[in-house]
Amino acid sequence: MNKSRNLVGYGQKDFKIEWPNKAKIAVQFVLNYEEGGENCVLNGDKYSETFLSEIIGAKPIEGRHMNMESIYEYGSRRGFWRIYKNFNDRKIPLTIFGVGLALEKNKEICLAIKESNFEIVSHGYKWIDYQFINEDIEKEHIIKSYETIKSIFGEYPLGWYTGRTSPNTRRLVVENTNVIYDSDSYSDDLPYWEKINDKQHLIIPYTLDNNDMRFATNQGFNSGDQFYNYLKDSFDVLYKEGETNPKMMSVGLHCRIVGKPGRLKSLERFLDYVLEHKDVWICKRIDIAKHWIKNYSNI
Repeated sequence: MNKSRNLVGYGQKDFKIEWPNKAKIAVQFVLNYEEGGENCVLNGDKYSETFLSEIIGAKPIEGRHMNMESIYEYGSRRGFWRIYKNFNDRKIPLTIFGVGLALEKNKEICLAIKESNFEIVSHGYKWIDYQFINEDIEKEHIIKSYETIKSIFGEYPLGWYTGRTSPNTRRLVVENTNVIYDSDSYSDDLPYWEKINDKQHLIIPYTLDNNDMRFATNQGFNSGDQFYNYLKDSFDVLYKEGETNPKMMSVGLHCRIVGKPGRLKSLERFLDYVLEHKDVWICKRIDIAKHWIKNYSNI
């Protein structure tokens, strides 16, 4: 566990970097695939899922919660395919944060991910909160997720994102996998290095604000217009900053959330808005990682 915090980062002078083709901004879209890996008694969990659904403030049920299960099933049955089509039609690269147990349950989606050449990142084996999970169990899940993705896709993932981490997560990932980056951070608009067990480890920060999850939280979006305008404002600020100091913008998506018809239109509008701009690098997270390792390994 890292017992110190870095509250300084790149500081007032910032750190001027250069993206490929001198892009003003790197834009990266993430689709979280979690459906089937959430808390559910059928997965051996004691309680039903309570997080990120249409039932805001849901209470855990010691047994099956049929409404909650069907909300998650919408994501894999319908939502994924809407989002998948939008990215493929526009030829926009996509990174998948895939929960191992969820991937095991849907071969058709795994095949679609593979055929589309989307990046697959480990999102843990189960989509649960690891804050108070025994370290040995978390280690077991990390190894199982890592091996599951290898068995499905033929290659080990190069990136990691647990989401609801414990203080041990990053160390356990570094010790038990060969990923070249993780995204369990929200602390910057640029990648950065952190020393773990005397090893330089790359962190590519993710986002909880440019994220459709805010449709399912108390202080969040209640319409597609709010989501679109928030993403647009974020893009516009970073695009302007990129004239002198380029940054990256992550956008987080969920099959069961933005995959709903009433929300998808806002995503379509934002994708088209980004495509209207010049000097934009739309990429996968692995592309950012490789670029950073090649050009900024000594900062």
